[in-house]
Amino acid sequence: MTPDEAARPTLLPATAMAGRDDPVDRILATAYELFSRRGIRDVGVNELINSAGVSKATFYRHFPSKNALVLAFLELREQVWTVDKIVSDAISRGNTAEERLLAVFDVFGDWFQRTDFEACTFINVLLEMGPGHPLGQASIGYLSRIRGHIQALAEEAGLNRPEEFARSWHILMKGSIISATEGDILASKRAQQMARWLIEHHRSL
Repeated sequence: MTPDEAARPTLLPATAMAGRDDPVDRILATAYELFSRRGIRDVGVNELINSAGVSKATFYRHFPSKNALVLAFLELREQVWTVDKIVSDAISRGNTAEERLLAVFDVFGDWFQRTDFEACTFINVLLEMGPGHPLGQASIGYLSRIRGHIQALAEEAGLNRPEEFARSWHILMKGSIISATEGDILASKRAQQMARWLIEHHRSL
């Protein structure tokens, strides 16, 4: 980890590792920062070991391979980003299932404005590693679970063809993330407008 990276605000919320300071937790917290910011291939095992302040033996005792650490990182990312941030925040902002669906893009709007906006790790890893790689396959699984959350809200809202709806909605989510990465500061608002049309379409089917 470079001095500039160490000086940045951490991407991993303090609550995620509260009361946890075992070597395995330090390794995972370090991996979260480095993988989120720079991807998988650019971060080597020696850098992870040095940045976490653990021995090589300790590292491999907990994570027998780099891929094993990446899989643990992706699992943590799902909890921190998908569950605790996107889903929980959206649910807290809406009184109905439809409002909660639309609130996803309000949460995205706040996220896109952050100076440490890092885009979607699951998309990043899938594109970096490819769909045939085990890490790409894991990312596909986590993206599928995001659609599952959307489908559940669609069912609660009484929308027709909720699975189809969730796939279309997820395209809007992923597209807005890519657009925000390109620098479109209104990406979440544009996606939210299209999302309203999609809701109406699935009410009238």
